[in-house]
Amino acid sequence: VNRGGSALVSAGCVSTVGGTSGLLPPSASLACGTPHEHRYASFDPLADVVPPPYTLCLPVPNGKTYTLSPGTYCDKTLSGNITLNPGVYIMRGTTIKPGGNGSLTGQGVTIFLMESAQIYINANEKVNLSPPTSGPYAGITIFQDHGNTSALTLNGGANSVLSGFIYAPDAPISYAGNSDMSAQGDCLRLVGNTIQMTGNSSVKSDCAAALGNRTMYADRMITLVK
Repeated sequence: VNRGGSALVSAGCVSTVGGTSGLLPPSASLACGTPHEHRYASFDPLADVVPPPYTLCLPVPNGKTYTLSPGTYCDKTLSGNITLNPGVYIMRGTTIKPGGNGSLTGQGVTIFLMESAQIYINANEKVNLSPPTSGPYAGITIFQDHGNTSALTLNGGANSVLSGFIYAPDAPISYAGNSDMSAQGDCLRLVGNTIQMTGNSSVKSDCAAALGNRTMYADRMITLVK
């Protein structure tokens, strides 16, 4: 974990499998005092999740503002103002890139990114996504399949809200929080090969119910007891 530039870190603690840099006062305020380095890795919180089977590829409506229904979308580039009805979406080789002043909105949705599919949200675009609260994919907003190394970029602008698990175990995740993005979307868990967080990001530590009662264990260690 590296803190750079003028960034400030305030947290209960920072626990990492490797080392850290830049996480000492006054640039970092940790309730545990100093970072916990060289600890065991967390268990994969979504190791038991199996993506749904593919269905027939659905068409995408014409125009720059449209609403999609749950299902499979293949080899498309989705741009403009996109609204997702509640449900499960399978993106096969599809790129979601709203473009200048575009948006991606969906409440109670899970998006599976398969076969190099990716999402790219830039700073002048709006993202407002939340996961389902029940069912097999409760708490999961974005699930990028193992082996998909496409970068996942979530740099939403003003009035963006993002919550739930953002899962891309083999890919880099770029997340830029801001005052709007963190105000409501604070039940957020990022799981990636690498994660870069910039801006003002506020993430709750206690929101198991909102995440489908899925738990991420941090700071595991072995203790010998007589």
